[in-house]
Amino acid sequence: MLYHLFQWLTKEGYRFAGSGLFQFISFRVMLALIFSLTITLIYGKKIINLLQRKQLGETVRDLGLAGEQQKKGTPTMGGIIIILAIIIPTLLLANLDKVYIRLMLLCTVWLGAIGFIDDYLKIRAKRIAKQKGVEYKKSDSDGLAGRFKIFGQVMLGIIVGATLYFNQNVVVKREVVRNADVHVYNEKGQKIKYDTVNVDGKKRVFTDAKNVITTIPFVKGHEFNYARLLPKSLEDYSYIVYILIVIFIVTAVSNGANITDGLDGLATGVSAIIGICLGIFAYVSGNIKFAEYLNIMYIPNLGELSIFIAALVGACIGFLWYNSYPAQVFMGDTGSLALGGIIAALAIIVRKELLIPIFCMVFLIENLSVVIQVSYFKYTKKKYGEGRRVFLMSPLHHHYQKKGFHESKIAVRFWIVTILSVALAIVTLKIR
Repeated sequence: MLYHLFQWLTKEGYRFAGSGLFQFISFRVMLALIFSLTITLIYGKKIINLLQRKQLGETVRDLGLAGEQQKKGTPTMGGIIIILAIIIPTLLLANLDKVYIRLMLLCTVWLGAIGFIDDYLKIRAKRIAKQKGVEYKKSDSDGLAGRFKIFGQVMLGIIVGATLYFNQNVVVKREVVRNADVHVYNEKGQKIKYDTVNVDGKKRVFTDAKNVITTIPFVKGHEFNYARLLPKSLEDYSYIVYILIVIFIVTAVSNGANITDGLDGLATGVSAIIGICLGIFAYVSGNIKFAEYLNIMYIPNLGELSIFIAALVGACIGFLWYNSYPAQVFMGDTGSLALGGIIAALAIIVRKELLIPIFCMVFLIENLSVVIQVSYFKYTKKKYGEGRRVFLMSPLHHHYQKKGFHESKIAVRFWIVTILSVALAIVTLKIR
C-alpha cells in the first residue's frame, strides 16, 4: 500500500525527501524485515497475553517425555503472530499487482485458516469436556478431520499449479533482444541460429525452432521439463502432470512442517533458515546476469517476491523470541501448516522443486520417520502378532528425547543440519 501510495504521489508530481527510496527493492526488503521483526517482538507479546486471557492453552498428552507436563497451558495458535508479521509488511511494501505476491498471500491465508480451524476445534473439545465435568484427554480426532486438511491442501495445490502454468504474467522465458547479452536455446539446451527482424524500428530476435526457450535452457541442471514424463503424443497435457506434482509438494511439505513442530523453536528455526535459502534462489533466478552465469533458469519479475521472503524470515526469527525454550507460545497448526505451504509454493515459483529434498531435509526425515514407524509396526503386528518399532518414538525428534537429549539441544542440532542442507542446495548452483 505504501509502495502504491508513493508511486501515485510521484506520478502526480509530489516529491519529498526519501520518497524515491520506495523504488528500490533492496530498501523495501530491509524495511519488510524490520517491520516483521517489530510486529513479532512488540505486538507478539500482546497477542500472547490475549491468547492467555481467552484460555487458549495447549493440552499435552502423557507420552512420557521429559518436560512435557510443564508445557500444559502454554498458549497455542501463536501462528497468528507469524501470519500477521508476514502479511502486513507485504501489503505495505510490495507491489500488489504482481501475481507472485498475490499467490503467496493466498497461500499464507489459505493454510493459516485451515490450521486455525484445526486448532480452534481442539480447544473447543477441551472446553466441552470441562463443561461436562470430565477429564479431557487430547486425541488426534479432536481437530479438523484429516481428509478436510488434505482436501484444503489439494485445492491450494491446484490453484498454485494452475496459476503458475496458465497465468500470462508468470514468465520463465522471454523474447530475445539482439543487443542484449543473452542467447537463444532449443529445448535440448543447444544454442541455435536466430534471425534479426525490424519491428517498430527496433531490432527483435525471432526463431522458427519448435519449443524454443530463450535466455536460459529449460532443461538444465535441477530445472525440469514436465513434458518429458509423458509420451510425445501426450506432451500437450503436461499441465496435468505439473499440477499433480505441485499438489504433492504442497501437501508433503506443509505436513512435514506440521510434524516437525513438536519441540520449542524447532519448526520456527528450520523455516527461517529455509526462507533465507529460498531468498537466495529468488535473487539469482530473478537476475539475468546471475542466472546466465550460473546457467539456471531466468525468471523475470521475481524481485517483489524477495519482500515477502524477507517478511517470512523476520517473522520466524521474531517468533523465536517467544517460541525458543522454554516456549511462551506455540504456533500450533495455524503456523506450521502455513509455513510449510509457503515454503512449498516458494520452491515451486523459483523452479527448485528437485532441490526440496535437500534444503527441506529435516521436514523429509521427520515425515519418513513417521511413515517408517507406522509401516513397520503394522507389518510386524500382522506377521508376528505383536507390533515392533524402529524408533523409540516418532517423529524423530521424540526419539532423541526418549534417548535423554534435552529438547533445546535437539532443536539446535536440527537447525545445524538444516544449515548444512541449505548450503549443499546452494552449492549445487555452481557445481553443476
